[in-house]
Amino acid sequence: MTEEFQIHIPPSFMALYIPPGKIKPTLGQREMAQRYELCEDLANLLTEKAANMQFTLGITEDLVLQQCELGLLAEPSVVIPSEARWVVCRLAELLNWPMDQLLQSPAPQDPSI
Repeated sequence: MTEEFQIHIPPSFMALYIPPGKIKPTLGQREMAQRYELCEDLANLLTEKAANMQFTLGITEDLVLQQCELGLLAEPSVVIPSEARWVVCRLAELLNWPMDQLLQSPAPQDPSI
């Protein structure tokens, strides 16, 4: 078995690449695994930065997550808008922060999907 097929890609990430009304992702298994690993790594790398922002600036978790999403979308961006939203939701999950605001606000639109 090859390495890319040993990676468990969560359904929440796969859903980013399944167009409405379809069941098959628009990316192949290898490319999806690469995109997932990038996004998971970004979420993990941002945990310390986000916690420090919240503590030093004295701002809410929601505001920190919004700022992180804006940073991920700044040019040159390495992620598409839906991936940036997934990264900040995963970041909130890793930090045990509420993500109610993220779930209520619309994610930026992806022209590629």
